[in-house]
Amino acid sequence: MTLKKSDFVDYRNFRFSKLNTPEFRHLWYLLFWPIYGLLFLTVERLWIRESYAPVHCALDDAIPFCEVFLIPYLFWFVFLVGVLAYTLLCDPRAFTRMMRFIIVSYSAAILIYILFPNCQELRPQSFERDNVLTRFIAEFYNFDTNTNVCPSIHVIGSVASMLGAWDSRHFHTPGWKIAFAVAAILISVSTVFIKQHSVLDLLAAVPVCVIAYFFAYGGKGIKSK
Repeated sequence: MTLKKSDFVDYRNFRFSKLNTPEFRHLWYLLFWPIYGLLFLTVERLWIRESYAPVHCALDDAIPFCEVFLIPYLFWFVFLVGVLAYTLLCDPRAFTRMMRFIIVSYSAAILIYILFPNCQELRPQSFERDNVLTRFIAEFYNFDTNTNVCPSIHVIGSVASMLGAWDSRHFHTPGWKIAFAVAAILISVSTVFIKQHSVLDLLAAVPVCVIAYFFAYGGKGIKSK
C-alpha cells in the first residue's frame, strides 16, 4: 500500500468555525476519549466497591500462563491507536464508523462495570521462569488492577481496530483483512495466557461487539470504498 498526498485529510484548513462542516465534523468524536477516560478512572480508582464478583470458569485453570503472549497483549495499544490515527488522517468515513462502534461498546462495558462490579483472581503468585517478560508482567500487575474485567476492553478494542481497518478503503484486500483478523485474535487470546482475563471476559465481549457493530455499520455491514 502506497499513500499519496491526496489520500490525507488536509487539516491545515481546519478552523473551529468549520467543525460542523462535512469535512471536519468527524472530529467531534474525539471528545469521547476524555469522557471515557474520566469514567474509567472513576470505576477503577475512585469508586472502590466493598466487594467484586470473581469471574472464573474451569477452562481458565486449563490454560497455562505463558509470558510470550505479553507481546501481542502490548501490541493492542499500537493496534488501536494506529488504526484510529490512520483513519483520522486518511479515511474520516472509516474513522467515524469505528468511533461509533467504540462509543457504543466502551460505554456498554462501563455500564456493566457499574451494575456488575467484577474482578479476576487468576494471576500467579510467582513465575516459574525469570526473564524480562515475567518481570515486566509482575510490574504490570502492580500497576493494573484486577477489577472491571468482564467484558474485556482489550477484546472490544481489538475488534474495533480490525473492523476499522477492514472498513478503510486502503485495506480492503483479503491479505490485509486476514492480517488484521489474526492480530485481533492474537491480542484477544493473549489476555487469558498472561492471566489478565478469564475466558468468560472474552465471551462477554462478543454480544457487546455484535450490538455495537449494528449501531456503527448497520445491517448492510462493512463495504470498503
